Amino acid sequence: MIRLESISKQNGQQIIFIEASAALQKGEKVGLVGPNGAGKTTLFRLIIGEEAPDEGQVSVDRGITIGYFSQDVGDMAGRSAVAEVMDGIGPVSAIAAELKELEVALGDPDRADEMDDLITRYGEVQGRFEELDGYALDGRAREVLGGLGFSQEMMEGDVGALSGGWKMRVALARILLMRPDAMLLDEPSNHLDLESLIWLESFLEGYDGALLMTSHDREFMNRIVGKIVEIDGGTLTSYSGDYEFYQQQRALAEKQQQAQFERQQAMLAKEVAFIERFKARASHAAQVQSRVKKLDKIERVEPPKRRQTVQFEFQPAPRSGEDVATLKNVHVRYGSRTIYDGLDFQVRRKERWCVMGVNGAGKSTLLKLIAGATQPNEGTVVVGGTVKMGYFAQHAMELLDGDETVFQSLEGSFPQAGQGSLRALAGCFGFSGDDVEKRCRFLSGGEKARLVMAKMLYDPPNFLVLDEPTNHLDIATKEMLITALAQYEGTMLFVSHDRHFLAALSNRVLELTPDGVHNYGGGYTEYVASTGQEAPGLRS
Repeated sequence: MIRLESISKQNGQQIIFIEASAALQKGEKVGLVGPNGAGKTTLFRLIIGEEAPDEGQVSVDRGITIGYFSQDVGDMAGRSAVAEVMDGIGPVSAIAAELKELEVALGDPDRADEMDDLITRYGEVQGRFEELDGYALDGRAREVLGGLGFSQEMMEGDVGALSGGWKMRVALARILLMRPDAMLLDEPSNHLDLESLIWLESFLEGYDGALLMTSHDREFMNRIVGKIVEIDGGTLTSYSGDYEFYQQQRALAEKQQQAQFERQQAMLAKEVAFIERFKARASHAAQVQSRVKKLDKIERVEPPKRRQTVQFEFQPAPRSGEDVATLKNVHVRYGSRTIYDGLDFQVRRKERWCVMGVNGAGKSTLLKLIAGATQPNEGTVVVGGTVKMGYFAQHAMELLDGDETVFQSLEGSFPQAGQGSLRALAGCFGFSGDDVEKRCRFLSGGEKARLVMAKMLYDPPNFLVLDEPTNHLDIATKEMLITALAQYEGTMLFVSHDRHFLAALSNRVLELTPDGVHNYGGGYTEYVASTGQEAPGLRS
């Protein structure tokens, strides 16, 4: 269906691809992986024709329809979410718009003299709309939007009033409703809650077209793709299997290549030693010359390309008392809406609570109450006297000084720390080389989140309150964070839609449902085993 043949591409001084080749076949579901800046988005743009390769060829079979979802959704305003989603279908949406115009015209007394023509045209347009299954379209659009977490009210409201994250869901819904021959999805799992993520998984598993996607959610990737294409060092390498299998195969290939490299280096060292030892002896001249020629002809084995991974040893957190946070008879209301009606909840030392619940259940509200960022209408929230809290919320990113560089921001927070230590911290959170000189105002949302997280964990508190800490983090940074937090000896309370993060770090689950609050003594894995569902909103 789609082929990239010996493509080369350079952006300024940066070489993106060097004679790289790959293919997307009918019905294949492929995960695209590689470090940040490797060229994943460039590859999508090459396929849809937004960019052209410097050399080589990108070919798409004739008649193939492609739907491309990117993080840059543009401005949306003036239409309902349903209308915006239906607009992506092409001819059907144009016919639906004409039908509405004709319905208005038929009811307009000023156009009575055109009535015969209008009725004739209405019949033609209606027939074409029925042929294209247009009457089912509205229902399908609502089904997709519902799966992505939209209420009926949100579906009918102006898209312009939605946040950036919800607009991205609208853009994603347009592609899903299209059901093109091939979907290119750039981070479709961003901004989705757990219920929507699991719905999208099910949708994509049932999609019979070709799929090429990136995702920072390894669990999501594992369940959907059957092949991985890796971009690294300008080349494209294909692996048959899911993300887990790719990791194993990549590690095995690296190990084999390293062994080959070491064997060849040992052999070369012996040959060079012989040449050095006997080059001055006339009696060995022929042998020396023969070995020099042999060395010139040997094809050198390259050492494996190592991904730059920086491990950071976080300082141990100070010990807190046994009672970390206690909520008694807490009531929270927003206008006529009740979030909590007499909530009792206690967090004790070394517990790691993950908070589960559908959108609007009060997950972030609970974290804000404990962090002191909001107050209950009634009841008490008490945090232990020896508790040193670190609260990660999305608004924390707005507090960064835009004029400071990443390094200046770290240095300002930790003036006593050595430069080497702060650079290692920055590298650990994805700021390597010149990235530490970027000014905070030019950082992406994900980069800001990583910087705030780095500042929080360098001098760790004994109680971490984390609201979606994994948003925007790539798989490698998430793994580093999970490794660091697994060794963390303090207490945790967190909300996350990343199932790998939930399973790796929780030892308690607090589930918020319309029927009340439920506690589970084990972590997320035990919660899934106990309830039979991966998220509260999936239970009937």
